[in-house]
Amino acid sequence: MTDYDLKINRTKLLDLLSRDDAMADLVSTVLNQVLEAEMKDHLGAEHHERSDTRTGYRNGYRTRTLTTRVGQLILHVPQTRDGEFSTALFRRYQRSEQAFVLGLMEMYEGVSTRKVSAITEELCGVSFSKSTVSGLCQELDQRLNTWRCRSLDNKRYPFILIDALVIDVRRDEAICSTAALIAYGINEKGQRETLDIQIADSEGEHSWDCFFKQLKDRGLCNVDLVTSDAHTGLVKALKRNFQGAQWQRCQVHFMRNVLGHTKRTLRQEVADQLKLVFTATNKETARKLASNIVEQYQEKAPKAMEVLDDGLEQALTILQFPKRYRKRLRTTNLPERVNEEIRRRQRVIRIFPNEAAAMRLIGALLAEINDQWLSASHAYLDMAEYWDWKKEKQNSGSKTITNNVVTMN
Repeated sequence: MTDYDLKINRTKLLDLLSRDDAMADLVSTVLNQVLEAEMKDHLGAEHHERSDTRTGYRNGYRTRTLTTRVGQLILHVPQTRDGEFSTALFRRYQRSEQAFVLGLMEMYEGVSTRKVSAITEELCGVSFSKSTVSGLCQELDQRLNTWRCRSLDNKRYPFILIDALVIDVRRDEAICSTAALIAYGINEKGQRETLDIQIADSEGEHSWDCFFKQLKDRGLCNVDLVTSDAHTGLVKALKRNFQGAQWQRCQVHFMRNVLGHTKRTLRQEVADQLKLVFTATNKETARKLASNIVEQYQEKAPKAMEVLDDGLEQALTILQFPKRYRKRLRTTNLPERVNEEIRRRQRVIRIFPNEAAAMRLIGALLAEINDQWLSASHAYLDMAEYWDWKKEKQNSGSKTITNNVVTMN
């Protein structure tokens, strides 16, 4: 990963207190230095430096204008004689930042062109017509569709995490609660990936079924563990589409379900004991601890103990896996953290003007996060131990089958 030694003129910092366009100017200065650093890495040499390791030569600059929430940025993109230099800077901007700006502009769809122009100029520092907005939307949609339809059959995803986000979308002059279904995967190298997003009318079984079938059509298979909440439609669709995979019920959501039926005065002590159940070293110990809780609170919180007893086994699935992987796979904390970032953007827009705008903004943000995860210097999980464990388990299973056949004969 490139380290950037950024330098900012003192005058530009002071301008932040007096000039309306100072922030855009400051961001432009920083990004132009980033572009220069990227070119230096690409060529392996500074300006006019003679070096045996140099891989090419500069060929001037081209000016690129980006419209962002802080105003228009004027960037000077270095070029090479062979034209092979490229930067990820614009690709990332074009997905998440542009989707955000377009979402803001689309909020005012249906009003006069003059008003749209005035509002977008206030928001972005430049005026946009409705036709311009439409064209930009189409361009961004094409890029997002390419990302969403990418093949998944060239990697293995032993672990997937599923979650849904409820958002408000305007339909036929009414504001409707809508579900954004999102799937995340951890690939064979231990890297996190955003697999897909789908905007659906609800979190019903049919919506989840269509979502999972689309993932399988793109090549998702050989899943070992799925972590999710216990929504009825979701669980039924999982069992139908990922037969052979084990299901881990999110322990955080499960605990909330139990505590939701517990008297307020008892919640803290029940929660403390449940934590011991979930951090037990094996299923046998966890079951004994849970049995003690049920026995202790059966009369004080009968409904809570019924919920605990009914959902315990699904919440303990993770204890069958190596200890190293339990903490990060026993809950949907990973999706929840991404949801917080989505909510931060959504709060500005509040109500999406249509489903396309929701897909555009959330999808663009997920694509950017996906890029960051794949380019991270460290993997999310070290998978070496897992593949050794799985191989040993498979060999053990083969021996057991062989021994059984011999005995039967």
